[in-house]
Amino acid sequence: MARRILLLLTVLFSVYTAAQVTLFGAGSTFVYPIFSKWTAVYQRQHPDVRIGYLPVGSGAGIAQTLMGTIDFGGTDAPVSDAELNQSKIKVLHVPVTLGADVPAYNLPDVETPLRFNGQLLADIFLGKVRNWNDPAIAAVNQGVRLPNRAITVVYRQDHSGTTYIWTDYLSKVNSEWKNRIGKGTQVHWPVGVEANGNEGVSRKIKEVNGAIGYLELSYAQEKKIPFGSVQNAAGRFIVASVSSIEEAAGSFTLPASDFRTSITNAAGADAYPIAGFSWILVPVQGKSPATKKALRDFLSWVITDGQKYAPDLFYCPLPPEIATRAQQLVNGYR
Repeated sequence: MARRILLLLTVLFSVYTAAQVTLFGAGSTFVYPIFSKWTAVYQRQHPDVRIGYLPVGSGAGIAQTLMGTIDFGGTDAPVSDAELNQSKIKVLHVPVTLGADVPAYNLPDVETPLRFNGQLLADIFLGKVRNWNDPAIAAVNQGVRLPNRAITVVYRQDHSGTTYIWTDYLSKVNSEWKNRIGKGTQVHWPVGVEANGNEGVSRKIKEVNGAIGYLELSYAQEKKIPFGSVQNAAGRFIVASVSSIEEAAGSFTLPASDFRTSITNAAGADAYPIAGFSWILVPVQGKSPATKKALRDFLSWVITDGQKYAPDLFYCPLPPEIATRAQQLVNGYR
């Protein structure tokens, strides 16, 4: 993976060498749709800056940032204390948006949107519920005619922030999942087939009748893949949306000195329970003054003007108080 990223960065460098300043990043596919929008708009407004970003998964974004091979990383999984302590390169976690994981499925003969709760999702991804007409699914979808069809679980092969958010949620709501599988950017899946990136999971779900997988909301909406509502901590079945992600974010108090936090299984009445932050990882040292200024200016724009583009792509803008704190963090990056 590291060799692949370096090769792609070399290609990007050959394309962007005419620019006065170039920034190279890699990581999260979760944030890629809105990040692509940001870079396109920003580069039109600032033609002297070019920004290349490779959507290779949060795990690769973290690793390459800590190795010093890229100017910034994208991740939806916070870098752990252990990773930070072992790394010679210190990084800032700059929050840039919020999004949601949704249970997306392929059941052409089911027109009514399905409902899921944490126990059911855990049992499906543990391989304990293997057929779509299982009584456990029927119990939370009364009146829906469910097909007698095998369930094919689709999961991420790569180290993924989307996986982190999904498994973080399941670990909070199901003790068996927490004890057997746990949370992380990559876990040992008991059942299913793998795919690479949100794009790969999207394709696999659409290919396989009876498939279910977890996708970032923007991908499910863009590719018109059905997805279900999820029962939240207040007992309500909530559909992922900008407003329900915002409700989840508003249910948590961010630590005073750290932007790393989890907002899954939020307590708000209308909060969608499988939501999370996406961060840009910024190396504190080792970059030229011109690179630091270009990255600082770009992130300042993302945190302010760039937020208005988020809702159209089904992301939630940063809450004002978090945006203010994030701007202060970016201003101090020198």
